[in-house]
Amino acid sequence: MLELKEFCCERNDRVLFKNLSLSVEAGDIVQICGSNGSGKTSLLRAVCGLNDSFTGEVFWNGMVRDTDIESFRNELLFLGHRVGLNKLLSPIENLKWSTGGKINWSEKDMLQALSRNGLQGYEFQPCFLLSAGQQQRAALARLLIAEELMWVLDEPFNALDTQAVDMLEVVMGDHAKKGGIVLVTTHHRLKIPGLRTIDLS
Repeated sequence: MLELKEFCCERNDRVLFKNLSLSVEAGDIVQICGSNGSGKTSLLRAVCGLNDSFTGEVFWNGMVRDTDIESFRNELLFLGHRVGLNKLLSPIENLKWSTGGKINWSEKDMLQALSRNGLQGYEFQPCFLLSAGQQQRAALARLLIAEELMWVLDEPFNALDTQAVDMLEVVMGDHAKKGGIVLVTTHHRLKIPGLRTIDLS
């Protein structure tokens, strides 16, 4: 469903990677590996259309991605390595904002997602009062109500404790079992059956 052909990416006149071709099908979880500065984040951002410092082609469902960029974006959920929260807002307010009105989940459903993600009792607290791990959990609760087909996750395990790590692995695995796609960067050793890895080092 996602295909990259002859991908080459540069940053500050330095080639990060070149001649990268990749095909990702429904049900795949692909971990992008590599040392710091190898281009993992740049690759994810290029796939999502957030970075144009690359050559090569991106195909979605057999068509050049930009042929119907709105359709592609409607099926994409990107979570960057920063938590992406408005810290003046509460977790429930951030969750409502992050859906952009395109997902018809009730507030009860969103509260259940936050509770499942370990934030019971903190749903209405301003995020600046939460720990780094709790803020990361608040951002990742978005996955529990996601209807998008492809998840692109940049270092989602940052600041998570062991329980939250295990939970996130289960969520990613369940998404793949339903026919979803996950592209993820992490230095964490993932324990997910069928995991594919691409090393940019």
